[in-house]
Parts: sequence; C-alpha cells; structure tokens
Amino acid sequence: MTSDALKKLLEEVAAGHTAPDQALRRLKSLPYEDLGFARVDHHRALRQGFPEVIFGQGKTPEQIAGIARALFAQGAAVLVTRVDQDKAQAVRELFPELAHNLQARCLSLPAREGPRPGKGLVAVVAAGTSDLPVAEEAVLTARLMGSAVETVFDVGVSGLHRLLASRAVLERATCFVVVAGMEGALPSVVAGMVDRPVIAVPTSVGYGTAFGGLAALLGMLNSCAPGLSVVNIDNGFGAGYLAGLIDHMD
Repeated sequence: MTSDALKKLLEEVAAGHTAPDQALRRLKSLPYEDLGFARVDHHRALRQGFPEVIFGQGKTPEQIAGIARALFAQGAAVLVTRVDQDKAQAVRELFPELAHNLQARCLSLPAREGPRPGKGLVAVVAAGTSDLPVAEEAVLTARLMGSAVETVFDVGVSGLHRLLASRAVLERATCFVVVAGMEGALPSVVAGMVDRPVIAVPTSVGYGTAFGGLAALLGMLNSCAPGLSVVNIDNGFGAGYLAGLIDHMD
C-alpha cells in the first residue's frame, strides 16, 4: 500500500465508487500481516517509500514464497535479495511469476501499478566485472523504485580512460552509485568529478589484504572527496534504495 494507492482508495470511497466495508477489507492487513513465521509489514511503503524487501539468505523457499505472495496480494512490488540459483529455482516453482536475475542474485516482480517515476537519472558505476553482482543489485532496486538507471561498468582506476570515455553519462546523472572492491578508490574519483550525490559501495572483492572488503570500506570512509556517502560492504540493495529515494525527492 503506497501513499498514492491509499489516496486513490480514499478518493474512491469519498466519491461513492468503493463501499467503506470493501475499503476496510483492503486495509485490514495494515500495519502488518502475521504469517506465523513472519510479520509482513504492509505499511512500510507508506512510511519509507518502498515495500518491505525480503532478505533471502537463511529463509526457506516456502518462507520466501509466502512473504512474496502476501506482498503482491496487496499490489506491492516484490524484491528478494541474496538468493543463490538453487534457492531461486525452488522459490519460482512455488511462485512462478517472480523473475530471477542470476547476476544480481535477486528475485523480483513489479508492482501491479507502476511506481512513481523518478525525477532524474541514477548512474550505477562499477570498477570491475567481479563487482557486478553488487552493482546489478543496486540497478534492480533503483529501477523497481521507478528510477531511470544507466550503467557504466568495468571502469576501475587501473584504466581511468575507460571512465572518461563515459563522461556523457556522468554529466547527465543526478545521483551516482559507485561500486568497487580492492582498494576502493573509484568512488573518490567519481565524487571529485561531479557536483551531485555519490553513494559508495565497497565489495568483498580482493586479495588477502583486502580483508573481505574492509580495505575498500575504510578507503571510502576516508575519502577526501566531498558529497560522498558510504554503505556497508556488498550492500548494493542499500545503495540502490538510497539512490531511489534521492531521485524521488520533491
């Protein structure tokens, strides 16, 4: 239940097109629906601008499908993150409408009514091909929120001419998600070239001294480039969500 959907429902009741008891049935699962193993937060889109997202890791296929069905029954978009190929296949046997993005490790289903379009362009920039699972998670999230997204991939600092070749995208974008592992330098480079928000995402890509993404995280937190914020290691969803919120700000 989004704010736009709730407003439309109230207008239908006021105009006499929808009976109050019918509207009550549609609202009775707010603020949450108890499935026994999960309490599905149908109120979240009203509070935070996007429905509850299902973190697939640690959940069974039956639990994921049950939560996804409850969300979609309310007309909400469905996004399931962190599902491997075997679990994704098992979930889709229970809920075939879900689309599987193998690289992003996500399942998704758009809302019945399309989201409110964003106001600008989100650019998702990735340093290397190994960073693409995290970058694609950000892309999918922002697009489900209604943002237009362009990608600039494999433009790490060992060959900055590749980034400069995509300068046109950098100039058009109104918000950036920049994903990098190893030493995590790329977000600082991008933030030093633009006057718009940059969301940095460290990945767990790198050799031993990368410490599973800790080196990239610390490098991004210590950036001297202004206008740069940092999310947690491998949190493509969090970065895409924040970019979507920025893109929809009035």
